[in-house]
Amino acid sequence: MFKIIKWLLMSLLVVALLATGLIYGALNLSLPALDGKGTSTAIEQSVKIERDVLGQAVIHAQSRLDAAYALGFAHGQDRFFQMDLLRRNAAGELSELFGKAALELDKTMRFHQLRKRSQILLEQLPSSDRALLATYAKGVNEGHAQTGFDSFEYLLTAATAKPWQSEDSLLTIFSMYLDLQTATFERDKTLIQIEQLFGKEMVAFITQPSLYQAALDNSQLAPYNHSIPSLSAPLSMITHIEDTKELGSNNWAVTGDLTQTGAGMLSDDMHLSFAVPIIWYRAQLNYPLNGQMQQITGVSLPGAPAIVVGTNNKVAWGFTNGYLDTADWIALDGRDKTWQIDEAILLNDGSSENYTLTMSEYGPVKNINGKPYALSWVAHHDYAVNMDLIKLEQANNVDDALALAADVGIPVQNLMVVDDSGSAAWKNMGAIPARKVPNELAVSEQNYPVGWHENETERPYVKNPASGRLWTGNSRVVSAEDNKRFGNGAYAMGARSAQIRDRLFEKQQFTESDFYQLQHDNEARFLTKWHNLLVKQLESRPNEYKASLTELNNWQACACADSIGYTLVKYYRDEVINGLFSPLENELQTYDGSLKHVKRDLEPAVWQLINTQPKGWLNPDYADWSEQMRAAFDRALDKLTTQYGQNMQNWQWGSVNKLVIEHPFAKQIPILKKLLNMPAAPGFGDTFMPAVQGRSFGASQRFIVQPGHLDKAIMAIPGGQSGHPLSEFYRAGFDDYVNEGLTPLMPQSIMHSITIDAVN
Repeated sequence: MFKIIKWLLMSLLVVALLATGLIYGALNLSLPALDGKGTSTAIEQSVKIERDVLGQAVIHAQSRLDAAYALGFAHGQDRFFQMDLLRRNAAGELSELFGKAALELDKTMRFHQLRKRSQILLEQLPSSDRALLATYAKGVNEGHAQTGFDSFEYLLTAATAKPWQSEDSLLTIFSMYLDLQTATFERDKTLIQIEQLFGKEMVAFITQPSLYQAALDNSQLAPYNHSIPSLSAPLSMITHIEDTKELGSNNWAVTGDLTQTGAGMLSDDMHLSFAVPIIWYRAQLNYPLNGQMQQITGVSLPGAPAIVVGTNNKVAWGFTNGYLDTADWIALDGRDKTWQIDEAILLNDGSSENYTLTMSEYGPVKNINGKPYALSWVAHHDYAVNMDLIKLEQANNVDDALALAADVGIPVQNLMVVDDSGSAAWKNMGAIPARKVPNELAVSEQNYPVGWHENETERPYVKNPASGRLWTGNSRVVSAEDNKRFGNGAYAMGARSAQIRDRLFEKQQFTESDFYQLQHDNEARFLTKWHNLLVKQLESRPNEYKASLTELNNWQACACADSIGYTLVKYYRDEVINGLFSPLENELQTYDGSLKHVKRDLEPAVWQLINTQPKGWLNPDYADWSEQMRAAFDRALDKLTTQYGQNMQNWQWGSVNKLVIEHPFAKQIPILKKLLNMPAAPGFGDTFMPAVQGRSFGASQRFIVQPGHLDKAIMAIPGGQSGHPLSEFYRAGFDDYVNEGLTPLMPQSIMHSITIDAVN
């Protein structure tokens, strides 16, 4: 028997080694060649694609069209599978790769019909833009083909890579709409459900203005001054209310009056979910225009031929999610204006599953609590997507950039822009419906505004404020008056923006290092109020909570890696919210709803409840509010013990909030985990502070720049350029990111070079 077991073990070892050898062999065969020469019929003149020590693509071309080809070639070499996932996700076509596991996600995406919309929009684009996308697509396909062997992801899924098409680049932009604006219409849907189940008074209570406001004009929304609505639903059980990721970003700027050089200075860090490879791709484009050489350096989105955030050394620009109200649900009063769409969702085994969608003249239809509503969302309209973002490359000053804001077809963003002469400005850039009255609740068919079909051209902006300082962090930026026009599309509460604003007024002059330090500011200003509340509650029973009080007294008031106290406060706040709002959450879940989409709105309502202590909101299991509040902390301790064990040293925030950036296939193939994932790193921030970081979420890039002075410009990214795990550039730059290194924006030593000659 022992011999048989030994033989089996040896056989398994041999098989494992052979499998590993095959995987590594396939990986080696799919490595792109980064040196050499080639030819193409897609370009007019020769292009050169260089890679520096970080793998940054440095492109030299004789026209913007040829530069698009070269950027596409680099994207196709380094990121094709990532691009494939982006287009498939937006189009609802992931099931063709992953089978039934992706079916429900595909159905969710098919609701928006983005493949069809991309095809229609492509035909409506100017001929110059269609040519740009076609040339970029040829570059992608020729770069991908150059590898000679599909990446291991296709080997594992037994799928064949499909060529890139022009419409796929539009789907890539739509994928950002899905990431950045889904919260807007999901929030409205939740509020409609709350109105139906609990009344308008509960909606007003939950959506009362934030306790933290940081608009650029310092205007304040009127505080909530109504009574607390009563609870009709009894508490049956305490339910965890999920958090939604604070998708958005930070950016700020100062005018030249506050820099040593006299140039404006910009900081931008976009907060997104993390995966391997990271979403952004470093690139520099060099090409002549009107007799002058252009040099644009920044990050691109693989799948699109533009530099999304960057600088041309005259101006620099960055974005945060605008969170204006860009969606309305239309209450349908009959079925006479609807029709049905049936389409097949292809599966990986060659079969298909039928998907049925009800459409209306206002948009796709969904039942909310059993009643039909149509979604009118800006992404469903013709002005949602175009190629005008590329025009930012040609801006000579802040005014040029501001003039483009209403024309650019992207999800509405807070554009922050500075120039080399010292100007700084903010304006909303991207698609905004021209309807004049936003709605958080349902709109009747009779009141559907025709302005939905047009893009808003009149937008507020701020240029060179007297203070010399500008800031945004996904909370309300516009004035209280303009808020009536543009609405709340799931704003962040403002604590992060307020902390940034306050930091900017602590100094009278700034350098790139100052801005980088602010990007990493993890002071827990927002949670200090919660910390004080918790300590007060526990001090009534000091012996029972001795260990917790010790850690709370030593919490350092920061989301620091070694802080146990911070973890305690964080979990306590969450349990207080769960305990107070579970009656609503439980009722909503019976209708396939949840408070998670309005959880960021609950902070002022929570404090009103804590300060007022209404009997109707007291859990009948507890004698009084003090007991109820301590019970929330007990639940927090129970959760931490279950998740991390009884040893409180394991509750350090750096461990609880550890940065883990995974490849999509790492969980399915644990043997390749170390090869595919980025190294885990201690957590160094949290949600409600400038240093935003979750376990697989945070600043997807850190960009700091003064136009005209790029020698000290910074661009740090939490991952490498290449999506290939055996590439020298798979993790290049990651250590700098987690160790707060000042990674240069500009290309460094050139390591590789490809020249592609034109064949005409």
